[in-house]
Amino acid sequence: MDAADRAPARLSAALADRYRLERELGAGGMATVYLAHDLKHDRKVAVKVLRPELAAVIGAERFLAEIRTTANLQHPHILPLHDSGAADSYLFYVMPYVEGESLRDRLSREKQLPVPDAMRIATETASALDYAHRHGVIHRDIKPENILLHDGSALVADFGIALAASKAGGSRMTETGMSLGTPHYMSPEQAMGEREITARSDVYALGCITYEMLTGDPPFTGSTAQAIVARVMTEEPRRLIPQRKSISPAIEAAVLTALEKLPADRFASAAEFAEGLRGRGTTGSRASVAHGSMAAAPGIRSGLMAGLAVVAIASLAFAAWAWRRPSTAGAVVSRNIVLLGDSTAPLTTVPSIALSPDGSMLVYRDATPSRGLWLKRRDQLEPVPLPGTERAQNPTFSPDGAWIAFVADGQLKKISVGGGAATTIADSAAGGYGGAAWLDDGTLIYASPQIDQLRRVSSAGGAVTVAFGDSGLGGRGLGMPVSLPKSRGVLFQGCTSGCITMAMYALDLRTGKQKLLLPDVATAMYVGSGQLLYVRRDGTALVTGFDLERLEVRGQGTPVMNGVQVGNGYALLAASSTGTLVYVRGGANSSLNMAVRVTSAGAATPIDTAWYGASSSLALSPDGGRVALGMGARVGDLNIWIKQLDRGPVTRLSFGGRDRRPSWSPDGRTVAFIRDTGTTSIVMARAADGSSPDRLLARIAVQPQEIVWSPDGNWLVLRTDNATTGAGDLIGVRLTGDTTPVPLVASPFTELTPAISPDGRWLAYASNESGNLELYVRPFPNTSTARWQVSVNGGSEPRWSRDGKTLFFLDGAKRMNAAHLNGGAEFGVSGVDVLFDASGFRLDGFHQSFDVTPDGRFIFLSPRRENGAETIPRVVWVEHWEAAR
Repeated sequence: MDAADRAPARLSAALADRYRLERELGAGGMATVYLAHDLKHDRKVAVKVLRPELAAVIGAERFLAEIRTTANLQHPHILPLHDSGAADSYLFYVMPYVEGESLRDRLSREKQLPVPDAMRIATETASALDYAHRHGVIHRDIKPENILLHDGSALVADFGIALAASKAGGSRMTETGMSLGTPHYMSPEQAMGEREITARSDVYALGCITYEMLTGDPPFTGSTAQAIVARVMTEEPRRLIPQRKSISPAIEAAVLTALEKLPADRFASAAEFAEGLRGRGTTGSRASVAHGSMAAAPGIRSGLMAGLAVVAIASLAFAAWAWRRPSTAGAVVSRNIVLLGDSTAPLTTVPSIALSPDGSMLVYRDATPSRGLWLKRRDQLEPVPLPGTERAQNPTFSPDGAWIAFVADGQLKKISVGGGAATTIADSAAGGYGGAAWLDDGTLIYASPQIDQLRRVSSAGGAVTVAFGDSGLGGRGLGMPVSLPKSRGVLFQGCTSGCITMAMYALDLRTGKQKLLLPDVATAMYVGSGQLLYVRRDGTALVTGFDLERLEVRGQGTPVMNGVQVGNGYALLAASSTGTLVYVRGGANSSLNMAVRVTSAGAATPIDTAWYGASSSLALSPDGGRVALGMGARVGDLNIWIKQLDRGPVTRLSFGGRDRRPSWSPDGRTVAFIRDTGTTSIVMARAADGSSPDRLLARIAVQPQEIVWSPDGNWLVLRTDNATTGAGDLIGVRLTGDTTPVPLVASPFTELTPAISPDGRWLAYASNESGNLELYVRPFPNTSTARWQVSVNGGSEPRWSRDGKTLFFLDGAKRMNAAHLNGGAEFGVSGVDVLFDASGFRLDGFHQSFDVTPDGRFIFLSPRRENGAETIPRVVWVEHWEAAR
């Protein structure tokens, strides 16, 4: 068969001046590859030609731009690029012709590879990927077909197509019938269509390939692409050692860690995966599974086996759950709206309700902070206040139902359900997202003020120990612990960036280790008889099986109700093991916020009652006429928007899908923001009127979390985030001249929320160097020359008045304070006034939550209001909720 039969004549003619096409080597979903002769250099090459429909989607300009990026990847295990171009209507690139085979060819021939060969190929591929990732290139389509074997060594191919296609947009790709990635090797986030794919997705794909090299099959298989993706999303991979005894525990642990559903639970880099395969470094939450016993799961133990003998395999998980749940035969679900009196209602901006273990008492924090906690007994008509609980948050009952623990003014306290004086258990605790869990052994697990630790203390007070630090969770905030029976452990949530991303974990108190249970879950609790009740972000409550001994979820979740109020990272729901459940009705829109203008007396007025959104951050323009907002319900849909004040339009400014934390330039013409790229974050900027494209403003080696623009426009002050320790530092980046990052406040402690004075002389920030967050001021930019502490009872989120005479901040009780400055050559504070309680607004804790208007008022985000009034929360009391499924 001649060349004309092997290659389209039109393509051959288009390339005839450079390459003579000889024959087709293979074809895939995106391109066809031909063996060709390079006429200039007299050598064999491989010419890869994009499918016409894909070429039309990408476009020549974008394709060639991204190919230029990949052409700079020079690594011994990356197949180099010789040439690229557009000829006629064809887009192509040229690679060396590798006289060998692909990894797919070898797997098809041998099925399973010797362990040393599999480890060598995996580590060489990991080395190539790590190099590419460090140069900002994600492959997105790692599979055996794209790993070539030349003299036994691995060469990774095809970086260019996936990179270019990913930039073309998911919807346009869908129109062609093509998608990036191959189902067997596609990470869960890629299968879900996330727009921004990170290096951890490539780590997942390499984990799948390593799994296949060792066992003979990918971790998930199926008859159709849809079936494979469904298993990727819902099932756990089988362990490797039972399939092949020669696999070491370290290799198994490394592979299973690479295959974690949640990207944050995988290896942070391909290099770490390679180290894990060598038995060095650390593995994630799968390590304990890999080293664990081979005992059968409780769902198929002997007592249950007989009862499941006649059940089809497909329904095994459901049958195991049904076997364990208490019988609800004849039970009828009873739902009732609970009236809490004429003037009380639960606060919906923080976790504020708890149910006693026997289901007979509801405690809730009133929406008016000074009114504290109220107790509603099932057999009594009216709730009663609990004096001494002012400004309380996060209530939780003791196991015997006799006491209520809560957090107030940064302290963990308790009070008897019968009333009396409240007593302090621990001096330093986080409210809001923090909270506490009361264990059967009389101790409490609670969140540290910086929500970077879970601490343990006796209910009688005394010595405090660290139950769990942030090791392995990449700087995520730790909060909302929920106790498990017999002091076996606690459930807790890890979240980032205002809980844009969140997941539920289990902490094993025997080992001090954590493991991921469920991604994107707002609240979870053990409700007895092997059941876990949890609430998704959309307000749907589900129940699933739970192995209390192994701390593992069993089976799929079964919905039992919807419409649960969901805030930024939590759900207002409480349940007992007796079949009683109480929740605040809200639903998917309950996390929507609206901007409000607040006076110095605390009176809030909606800026525009017709507008609200899923806002997570805000920044007021220098003239006070516009507010920039980070808005989006989830990662992949988080962008910067501009709201004209008051009743003006809302215009989308950025389109990155992972854009947050806006900051205005001093002249109000530009908005800077943080764009998450997966492995790190960069600072981007765009004209506030959208008239220019995004431009890179700063790139640093660590992840920025907040941006402050100096008044003269010459500096950016960035608050960074250490992904290992969670600690933050403040660094400066000059925008002209020498742009090398300069440490401004760097310490072992956490520095947060920087703010520069209007005259550019002073830098205010919060730090936990004293054990609690307090407010400090330093000269700017010469920050090492002096330091003053402004607050004494907690301080965070500083903001300057426009005239520079007042420094506003939140104290430990979330009250707005005004520090009045002396105004001399040296910094000094003449006095501090408490203005109002701000705890009813959306407060982040780790980022700036408000801004100051030119006339001295404040802009906050507040829960959605309807017709100018707050939506009245409806408290629903449910009996026999288990019968709802």
